[in-house]
Amino acid sequence: MLFGNVIGQEDVKAMLRRLAKANRIPHALLFSGQQGVGKLAIAIAFGRYLLCENKQEDDACNQCPACRQSLKWSHPDLHFSFPIVKKNTVQVCADYLKEWYGLLGSSLYFGLDDWLDAMGAPDKNALIPEAECDSIIDQMSISSYEGGYKVMIVWLPERMNASAANNLLKTLEEPSRNTVFILVSNDTSTILPTIMSRVQEIVFRPLPTDVIADALVRRNAVDEGMARQLARISGGSYLKALQLINVNSDSVAFFEQFAQLMRKAYGRDLPALKEWAEDVTAWGKEKQKAFLDYCQNMIRENFMYNFHRPELNFMNDQEAQFAVRFARFINERNVKGFMEEFSRAQKEINHNINSRTMFFAMALQCILLIKK
Repeated sequence: MLFGNVIGQEDVKAMLRRLAKANRIPHALLFSGQQGVGKLAIAIAFGRYLLCENKQEDDACNQCPACRQSLKWSHPDLHFSFPIVKKNTVQVCADYLKEWYGLLGSSLYFGLDDWLDAMGAPDKNALIPEAECDSIIDQMSISSYEGGYKVMIVWLPERMNASAANNLLKTLEEPSRNTVFILVSNDTSTILPTIMSRVQEIVFRPLPTDVIADALVRRNAVDEGMARQLARISGGSYLKALQLINVNSDSVAFFEQFAQLMRKAYGRDLPALKEWAEDVTAWGKEKQKAFLDYCQNMIRENFMYNFHRPELNFMNDQEAQFAVRFARFINERNVKGFMEEFSRAQKEINHNINSRTMFFAMALQCILLIKK
């Protein structure tokens, strides 16, 4: 991954290049921002840039021995740490490097759910354990193999427990010479204040809609109209836009379930809503979460429909026909409630709750909301 391959974030790239050229690189950086905006991709591109033996004006050369090693994930001075699921003899990240490099090789835009699937533990809780922090300290205390920088990229440091984070504090405070830590976080609110005080934070902004749309057209062969629609509802996350491509293939089924939910909720048909909850419960977790994304988008689109500004709506013909009669039921009194209810349900799916009960409870809330 080179800077040139990363989607957008030109201001961050320029800042990192300036720091490197001025030899003013902080020993510990924190890349923060929402998921899917390119934080990990830029962390890797910056690591490659620091290790490159023949740096170009704006990027690594991609040809020197160091670049070739980085490309194969074999450079001895480029290290990774990430959340793992402990099982049997698996205790540290080194035990999962094959899976980690396999995922990096397929895409640098992925989330924790993708990583859990790659580890073969989709329903487990992944953490950066204390033993892994000890391993980080050991790796970074050794002198650089190539005589230059040593780079440690820590993905999702918020998943360190307190004892693990405390173990890392001294190394962050007094690192070895030419050592650079890059912490990549989706949620800094749970990182220890003592860790936060030892890093220089760089906040990544959401990607502009036109940047995401252009990437979808060029990289994923999405037609321009669909790319604009997906980019608009992605919330500035390229990862979310990629996920929505898959959602789009299920859009007919999602529309039918959404329409049924709203019709049965309006009619206060409890037996039908119970049956509806049974149907949605039969889906896997990822499809359920994608459906709830779809529901939030439909609520948003129908709310905007009431403003009679066609340029603000991005619905297909079937959805637009449904909106003719349905949109008037989505208003300023209930739009926030609908969005919060679907978002809450989405979060609960990640916990081991009874999906059938959760979806039925959500359907009952829709009865109350649709009458407001």
